[in-house]
Amino acid sequence: MSLLRDDALSVAFDHAAARYDLLVAASPGYHGHLRRSARRLGLPDAGRGARVLDLGCGTGASTAALLAAAGAADVTGVDASAGMLERAAAKKWPGGVRFVQGSADRLGEAGVDGPFDAVFAAYLFRNVPDPDLTLAAVRKVMAPGARIAVHEYALSGRAVHRALWTAVCRAVIMPLGRVGGDAGLYEHLWRSVLGFDTAERFAARMRTAGFTDVRVLPLPGWQTGITHTFVGRVAA
Repeated sequence: MSLLRDDALSVAFDHAAARYDLLVAASPGYHGHLRRSARRLGLPDAGRGARVLDLGCGTGASTAALLAAAGAADVTGVDASAGMLERAAAKKWPGGVRFVQGSADRLGEAGVDGPFDAVFAAYLFRNVPDPDLTLAAVRKVMAPGARIAVHEYALSGRAVHRALWTAVCRAVIMPLGRVGGDAGLYEHLWRSVLGFDTAERFAARMRTAGFTDVRVLPLPGWQTGITHTFVGRVAA
């Protein structure tokens, strides 16, 4: 099976949306890791006065993580999947939260205009056709001095982490996907991580895109060496 891209991937997420929250809740550390990455944005004063872009927001798990870290921020959640956004919008949110359907590399077409003071992108970049194009598009809507945190499956490059990811997918993630009728999406998840950048390679992409102070930060639990937080800034 080849990787799902663009409309095919959005359709797959639309189909999985009704069961998505239950599946991710079964993953140990999933929500806690998102909150940790959101805190790594380091937004002061609980995000008061800050405009934050939640890119690839899905059903709103990353939005909730952002609000746990910076509850006073105004958050714009963007996702290409109408089904996932419908689930997100149905939840209770503060008045400063809105959701918009759109592609990460064509934000202007969706009416998403900067400048944003921070960007949070969870599980997004391995799903876009051109990560460099998307990083450039994100950089354009960020204010001088703005912060970015990317929370992503990006393997360390060590064989043990590649093998562990495959074992977890085959034993847990892909069987759960088949039960829910979403086998194609969860096979895509497995393959997309294997085919994506190593952590150091993605950090290099961020630097090439113009981000400064780029750091690669680990996450605890079985995801160590598999999932990382990438933080950086736009020069002031």
